[in-house]
Amino acid sequence: MSVQDQARALMVRHRHMIRNREQTMLSRKAVELGMPAETAHIVSDAKGGVSSSFETYDRSNVGLS
Repeated sequence: MSVQDQARALMVRHRHMIRNREQTMLSRKAVELGMPAETAHIVSDAKGGVSSSFETYDRSNVGLS
């Protein structure tokens, strides 16, 4: 596997983890508001990619200290 392929795989996996984290947070908030958790999936699918505002919900270095 070339370096480019490894970088691409890492990026895809990273974006997938961010998307899963976003989906979990949206589902939890939907339940808190009394909506079915599936509602968050519809909203997330409608907007397409990961929002730049959700990039902040990525892993932080705090856990590594």
